[in-house]
Amino acid sequence: MASPADSSTLSGFLDYLRVERGSAKLTIAAYRSDLAQFAAFLEKRKQHLSAARREDVREYIQELFSNSLDGRSVGRKLSAIRHLYRHLLLDGKIDKDPTLNIDLPKQWKVLPKALSRAEVGAMLAEAPPRNETARGQALWLRDRAMLELLYAGGVRVSELADARLEDLKLEMGYILVRGKGDKERMVPLGVPAQMALQQYLKGSREVIAKTNSSPLLFLGIGGRRLSRQRVWQLVGKASLAPGRHASPHMLRHSCATHMVENGADLRTVQTILGHSDISTTQIYTHVALDRLKSVYAKHHPRAKARGNL
Repeated sequence: MASPADSSTLSGFLDYLRVERGSAKLTIAAYRSDLAQFAAFLEKRKQHLSAARREDVREYIQELFSNSLDGRSVGRKLSAIRHLYRHLLLDGKIDKDPTLNIDLPKQWKVLPKALSRAEVGAMLAEAPPRNETARGQALWLRDRAMLELLYAGGVRVSELADARLEDLKLEMGYILVRGKGDKERMVPLGVPAQMALQQYLKGSREVIAKTNSSPLLFLGIGGRRLSRQRVWQLVGKASLAPGRHASPHMLRHSCATHMVENGADLRTVQTILGHSDISTTQIYTHVALDRLKSVYAKHHPRAKARGNL
């Protein structure tokens, strides 16, 4: 709920739209909704609409993109915010427009969400179910193998669902993956991922497949192909352990982010993820830098200004 000051600011602007510009009810309702959402964002930062800064607007737009809002919707919300501040500027209520020189949404690069190492560890360390049927145990081993592969190789959901038995080269420690444009790449696997896949293949895959013969590595009950939606559901369920909802794409981002944090060069990360352009991989340097800044600010004794220095 907006503060009294923000409610007054919004009411004045909406009255202006209604009376001076003769805007339709639908337009006014859309502006009210978009601006109320922005006001709520500012309120969390203990900030008012009339005192918003350029960085507040930028971080708000970044949050919208991070929440998977499409560019058109973000553009509409930014347009509403721009109209509000132009009105306040012309009305003499503010002396600086915080939306000035804000990039268009299509020019923004969204920083991907990544799990911490502890959160990934909690997902992968989930204990096997007790007193479970043979099929239940088999499904658990399959799911654990998929989680390990998503994180170890940073593979996409479609790449995991399309992976074939013949693509897996456990004795050599890698898997062949077909990415976008049917481009094939070699993805190395760590020891935990190799062990999880080996345990899954030892007998669990046959239990799940029953008599159905399939060339695919991961199968649904009865040997059916796993859908992308099903993989998302399985990852979401596994993320209950760390207490933060995760997606397969977050495991991919986590793989890249943790590699960069540990000093991996961008060309190697680009090759493993299958990015056609290294500029896509470069966003992970920003993610790693943001995390470094956060850790530094939290733990270094001289990170924050002291009044008695």
